[in-house]
Amino acid sequence: MTVTDQVDSRAWTTLDDINALVEPELRAAVDRLPAAMRLVAGYQFGWWDADGVPSQGVGGKGLRPALTVLSAACVGVPPQVSVGAAVAVELVHNFTLLHDDIMDGDELRRHRPSGWAAFGPPAALLAGDVLLVLATDVLAERSGPNAVTAVRTLNAALFALVDGQSADVAFERAPDVSLDACLAMAAGKTAALMECACVLGAHVAGVRTDRTDHLGRFGHHLGLAFQLTDDLIGIWGDPTATGKSVGADLRVRKKSLPVVAALRSPHPAARRLRDFYVADTPLTDADTATMATLVDELGGRSWAEKAASHHLTEALAHLDAANPEADAAADLTALAGLVDRRTR
Repeated sequence: MTVTDQVDSRAWTTLDDINALVEPELRAAVDRLPAAMRLVAGYQFGWWDADGVPSQGVGGKGLRPALTVLSAACVGVPPQVSVGAAVAVELVHNFTLLHDDIMDGDELRRHRPSGWAAFGPPAALLAGDVLLVLATDVLAERSGPNAVTAVRTLNAALFALVDGQSADVAFERAPDVSLDACLAMAAGKTAALMECACVLGAHVAGVRTDRTDHLGRFGHHLGLAFQLTDDLIGIWGDPTATGKSVGADLRVRKKSLPVVAALRSPHPAARRLRDFYVADTPLTDADTATMATLVDELGGRSWAEKAASHHLTEALAHLDAANPEADAAADLTALAGLVDRRTR
């Protein structure tokens, strides 16, 4: 087994262990919901099919709750204290996924119909709303005397997240988008919740120091690396691995980071790529294949790969600066490695 294999094995074991800690409390929280919303929520988490029949192996990886538990452990907060915050973070994450799939028109999520495709947009929209309400309720309930700080930490992330998602949608209609604007969008849409995940468990315990600030910056840069790799997967990802349609982001003319980088190229081929984005006719499979080739040839792919590597390096530097507990830091480093290797 190579060193990389060993690190990945540690990461997957860590995710499994933390999921075993978080899932029972997550299920208990979802059990509070009215029956109709509980059905959609449990489907979203991969616990059962659209008829409520139990299923296995179709849930998410649990990265964000793992970041919460491990970051808290980095500053000496035990898992039993941070697990409520981890549940809240996972509830919020799935609220965003339910709404994102509606806005993006994505019919697949985790190798099966997305929430709106299975239950219809209204039911998926309402299920997302109720998961957000449930998240704040769980967090307030589990944070004791630090409830106000914890909820405000989460709310600050939500403000940034919604602003970033709003920008992402607006970019689809904008004739021109700068790389700085696109990075700011990613900082809100994706990095804000990961940054929140990395400080929330400590804030629940009343720990707020320079060490937790560095953990927040770790989450911020890891989130940017995650979004960059997600954008790469959105163009070149294997549907059998991603559970989404090939070239899904191109088909809806999403101005993702690799695309924006390519469109900024002075090469004449950038005009051809831009023509695909301003046309008002549906895109064929041949069109999306051509667009993917153009993004690659115009340097969008290599730019995104280098930017992801840069942000991962920054993330690990902030993790080291937090003077973390050794075992938790090793687990976080292993998880960061999984983010880096998602496109391979």
